[in-house]
Amino acid sequence: MEIEKYRTISTQISTILGYIAGGDIAVPEIQRPFVWRKTQVRDLLDSLYKGFPTGYLITWKNPDIRLRNGGISSGKKILIDGQQRVTALMTAISGIPIVNNNYSKERIKIAFNPFEAFSNDPDSEIFAVQDSSHIRSKRWIADIAEIFKNDFSVYSFIEEYCKNNPEMEKNKLDKIITKLRAIENRTIGVIELDDKLSIDVVTDIFIRINSKGTSLSQGDFVMSKIASDEKYDGNNLRKAIDYYSHLSKIPSFHETILQEDQAFTNTEYFDKITWLKDETEDVFDPDYNDVIRVAFMHMFPRAKLSELVSLLSGRDFNTREYKEEIVSETYGLLKKGVLNVFNEYNFKQFMLAIRSAGFVSKKLVNSKMALDFAYTLYLRLIQSGEVPVSEVKRLVQKWYVLSVLTGRYSGSPESVFAKDIRLISEKGGVSTLKDIEAAEISDNFWNTKVVQDLDATSTINPTYLVFLAAQVSMNDVSLLSNNILVRELIENGDVHHIFPKEYLKSNGYEKSMYNQEGNYAFLDTQINKAIGKLAPHVYFSEAKKQCETGEIKIGSITNYDQLIANLQTNCVPLEVFEMDHTHYKEFLEERRVLMAKKIRKYYESL
Repeated sequence: MEIEKYRTISTQISTILGYIAGGDIAVPEIQRPFVWRKTQVRDLLDSLYKGFPTGYLITWKNPDIRLRNGGISSGKKILIDGQQRVTALMTAISGIPIVNNNYSKERIKIAFNPFEAFSNDPDSEIFAVQDSSHIRSKRWIADIAEIFKNDFSVYSFIEEYCKNNPEMEKNKLDKIITKLRAIENRTIGVIELDDKLSIDVVTDIFIRINSKGTSLSQGDFVMSKIASDEKYDGNNLRKAIDYYSHLSKIPSFHETILQEDQAFTNTEYFDKITWLKDETEDVFDPDYNDVIRVAFMHMFPRAKLSELVSLLSGRDFNTREYKEEIVSETYGLLKKGVLNVFNEYNFKQFMLAIRSAGFVSKKLVNSKMALDFAYTLYLRLIQSGEVPVSEVKRLVQKWYVLSVLTGRYSGSPESVFAKDIRLISEKGGVSTLKDIEAAEISDNFWNTKVVQDLDATSTINPTYLVFLAAQVSMNDVSLLSNNILVRELIENGDVHHIFPKEYLKSNGYEKSMYNQEGNYAFLDTQINKAIGKLAPHVYFSEAKKQCETGEIKIGSITNYDQLIANLQTNCVPLEVFEMDHTHYKEFLEERRVLMAKKIRKYYESL
């Protein structure tokens, strides 16, 4: 029989806020940054006051789980869509502080002008985000949360307000305040999703209903599940993941945690992430999706986050029942996995492997999925002891570069993750890598596919990025220089054109032709200025001539053998001394072949 996917009900705002206060509905992201602008909170209150529709909330019930004593524990409902609206109501009406984009707690206070409520002008400002003028004003109610307090006295308020504003009639003000307080009685449509639905179905429903077409990541579902579990201290685990992700990008956030979240600083998690306050790594700044994915994949023989959500709910995949012992075991393993990801030594050793492979800048990384699996592989190898510690980095490097070159995790990453984890569990990382190389890395791959992959215009093409990493790894000196490394220019310079852009444009070449990866090279800015719009045969011949005269005009090389070596290092065909725009296509073809050979030499050296 087909599962009834959802039911729709209408619920009063006061009831929803009551459910949340009582813990019947979990709003896990209430402690995460509130992304709405303050004016959006104002607009929501204005819409509710005027009786306009404000959209649906979507809840998804956690399954009931069977306890060890045979009893049943009823699962909470998780709010998966409408968190911003509910959070806005909680801060504006209930007076609860929210966490802003700086992770500081604040109240968003909404002011109300009873006089404007009588206006026939549709653009009249009835509500406003509170500022000092509203606090000073006798006409404005500076904070509507005061009106919604349980001990609020309508009679006393009207007496005081009319005393300060004699032109206001008491009966009119009474009607206005009654209408304002009636916001709590407004109904919002709630779509309750069945607890037996899979994440894929829930995600599909969310996308279809959400007016902006926003999608939820499966990491969002995991974070929601974790945060709603009080028994296993889920909210602190969720908060630790969130804080770690923010700290990795903004180390100064450490001070904010100390000042704003004393309770969290007393947990074991705080000590595990505090090292990030002095961390400057920017090649890989894991977000919460990365943390969850790596923690899950290296601790469980699974890769699909939808399965983690099911395990966190207590699902037995064999019996299809939901059991408390599975919830307990899953939280234990996930917590251990998260702490392994957080571990300073683990992360720094993994990043040492990535950086020493040449990926020294975030400019060279465009596949977080490949990094996620590489970190997963690193942690699995460290735990398993399959290879000596000295070999772990090399294996991780080769796997990462291979996965980038082949686009291994660019299509349906979770399916490939699952396959690779299964193979590694069965055969080990070394044998699995050899099998993948045998199946995918052949002479034809190097001589044809890699060359073809370099026929592009993007500076973020994975194959081109591996070429740059190869140059960094081999300590290549930049083109026409005798001492400036490519590494230095990647981090602090710009890419330039070997056949100058303006030179090609003046000879009729379109953007899609002059902006070719085969035409890119990192040059010192002063060398690039000296080249200007000169044809390649002109400026390269000038560089050759200065090796005879010693008079420097282009670059800094004054030795012919060094000049030839420099061209070879940067994969520039030696025929360039004779090339003008009529040879450009020939140049690109020859250089792509040389670049592919360099990439192969680099990969095989890892």
